[in-house]
Amino acid sequence: MSAEFDAVLKTPFGALGVRTEDDAVTEIRFLPPGTPARQPRNALAKHACAQLAAYLADPASGFDLPLKAAGTEFQRNVWRAIAAIPPGRTLTYGEIAKRLKSAPRAVGQACGRNPYPVAVPCHRVVASGGGLGGFANARGGYLLDTKRWLLAHERG
Repeated sequence: MSAEFDAVLKTPFGALGVRTEDDAVTEIRFLPPGTPARQPRNALAKHACAQLAAYLADPASGFDLPLKAAGTEFQRNVWRAIAAIPPGRTLTYGEIAKRLKSAPRAVGQACGRNPYPVAVPCHRVVASGGGLGGFANARGGYLLDTKRWLLAHERG
């Protein structure tokens, strides 16, 4: 699996696969624990890994990666709203839906299609009533463990 990425960064929760195309990052993907690391194949993948590693050391560090445009207009609006959530804070699917005059389920679906997790921090979107909600279209397994880790990391 790691061969399909331009870099794979080991993390405390598993790994992050990075794909690039020309001068843009096209995907960051959560990979399961035990996925082997892969040294960056190009300068952009190296830059992306450096920013991801900086985040893992300090969640207040920001991202300025060139992300390839993806998704529908609605999805991009959701991702912009998510990107504006500061580290250590969360919003519910319903709160984002209200801001965008949409529905919580639609926001959740857009979160699940986010091609740039961590850089576009969909883990900061939670269910109403304090529930964790889903994560990356998952309701269990290592992806929810990853969401828990990221939220705890940001709370310090």
